[in-house]
Amino acid sequence: MQLTDLTMLELARKLDAGEVSSVEATRACLARIQQVDPRIRAFLRVDEQGALAAAEASDARRRAGTPASPLDGVPVGLKDLFLTEGVETTAGSRVLEGFVPPLDATVVRLLKEAGLPLVGKLNLDEFAMGSSNESSAYHPTHNPWDVTRTPGGSSGGSAAAVAAREVFGALGTDTGGSIRQPAAFTNTVGLKPTYGRVSRYGVIAYASSLDQPGPMTRTVSDAAALLQVIARHDPLDATSAPAKTPDYSAELESGVRGLKLGVPREYFAEGMDPEVEASVRAALAEYERLGATLVDVSLPHTQYALATYYLIAPAEASSNLARYDGIRYGLRAKDARGLKELYAQTRERGFGPEVKRRIMLGTYALSAGYYDAYYLRAQKVRTLIREDFTRAFKDVDALVAPISPVAPFKLGEKVDDPLSMYLMDVYTLPCNLAGIPGLSVPCGFTKAGLPVGLQVLGRAFDEALLLRIARAFEREHDFFRRLAPVEA
Repeated sequence: MQLTDLTMLELARKLDAGEVSSVEATRACLARIQQVDPRIRAFLRVDEQGALAAAEASDARRRAGTPASPLDGVPVGLKDLFLTEGVETTAGSRVLEGFVPPLDATVVRLLKEAGLPLVGKLNLDEFAMGSSNESSAYHPTHNPWDVTRTPGGSSGGSAAAVAAREVFGALGTDTGGSIRQPAAFTNTVGLKPTYGRVSRYGVIAYASSLDQPGPMTRTVSDAAALLQVIARHDPLDATSAPAKTPDYSAELESGVRGLKLGVPREYFAEGMDPEVEASVRAALAEYERLGATLVDVSLPHTQYALATYYLIAPAEASSNLARYDGIRYGLRAKDARGLKELYAQTRERGFGPEVKRRIMLGTYALSAGYYDAYYLRAQKVRTLIREDFTRAFKDVDALVAPISPVAPFKLGEKVDDPLSMYLMDVYTLPCNLAGIPGLSVPCGFTKAGLPVGLQVLGRAFDEALLLRIARAFEREHDFFRRLAPVEA
C-alpha cells in the first residue's frame, strides 16, 4: 500500500505514532499529483512551497507534543472558490485570472489553524455553475474511474483529486448538488452541511442563499473529522448559524437499528438508469437488514424544484456577478472606450457561455414586470418544498434516495444540451432549496465499473445522524477500499 492510499484518519494515526511525517505525506501527494494529474487534471495550481512549509511546522508541533488538532499534518486540497491569501484564486473563470486574495476564507483559516497543509487549488465549473466540470475556463477534469467520463460538478476537481489519491481530503461547495453528485460519480463521500453550519465568508459567491461549503473524503469517518474542523459559527458571515458544534464522531458507530428511514417516491422517477436504481435499492434493503425501518414518503413539490432552482440561483448569480466589472480586480478590457464598453468587453471576454446563460436568465427573472411572475413565485414554491421536508421528518428520522439519475457520463455528451445537464441535479437541488443537510456515500458500481452513490437527507443541523446512517452502510461494504485504476 502506498502512503497516499491511506484515509485521513489512518494517516493521522501514523502521524501520532511517529511512523510517518507530515513532510513525507505531503511529498507523497506532490509526487502522486505529478504522476497522475496530467490525465486527471484536477488541479489548477499546486502550492508546493506553502504545503511543505505547513507540513514542516506540523512535524515540529508533533515533536513538541502539541498538535493543533487530530488532523494536524494531513494534506488536503481546496476547490478554487475559497479565497486563499497569497495564492491565485480564479473560481475557474478568466474574469478572475491573476487575482491573488489578500486574505483567507474563514474555512481556509480554520484548516490552517488546525495544521492541515493545503496542497493546492482544484478545478471546478466556472463560478460553480455546472454539473460536469466542463464549464471551467481552463480545462475539464477527468474521472479517475474512466478518464473519458466526467467526475461531476461543480466540485469535480475536489472529488477527482480525492478519488485519485492526490490528496487525503478536500473542500468543495454545494449550491444544487455540487458536492454530492461528484462524490457519487467518483466513489467518494461528500457532505453538504445545513445552510449556515459552515461559514461562507471568503467563498466566492454563486447563489448566496444556496451555497454551502463541505468536506469531500474517501470515508464517512474522514468526513466527520474534516467537518469537525470547519463547522464553526462565524460573525463575519451574516448567515452563519450560532449553533453549537457537536462531536461528529461520538455516535458514528451507533448503527441504524430502530431508525425510520423515509424513501421519497418522487426520487425514483421514470428515466433513471436501471443499474443506478438497482444499486440504490440494494442499499435500502441493506438498511432493512441492519435494523432500520423503511417508510414510503412523498415530497409532492419535488416536481417543481428544478424550475424553482433555475430561477432563484441564476437571479442571485446575476446580482453576485455584477461586481466583476473590470474596475477593481480581475480581468480588465484594455481597449475599451468609455465605462459601458469597459463593462461589456470585460464580461464578454471574462465569462464563459454557461455563466453568461445563467446571468441572462437571472437578469430576466429580476427585471421589471417579471419579478413577481418568476422570482417571487419561485420563492413561494421554495417554501412549499421546505414544508414537504418538514412534514416528512415528523414521521421519519432521515431520507434515503438516489443522488443522480445516471452513472458518470461521457465528457462532451451533454455539454451542448443545457436542459439535459440541468436534469442531472434533479435529486440534489431540493435539499439546497430547503437548507437541510445532505450526504453522498458510495453504494455500488455499474457493470462497467462506474461508481454509484446513495443520498442521505436529514433535519437541519442533524449532520451527526446522517454521518451515523452513512457509516452503518459503509461498515458493511468495502467500496471505499476500491481504488480508482488511474495511473500515468
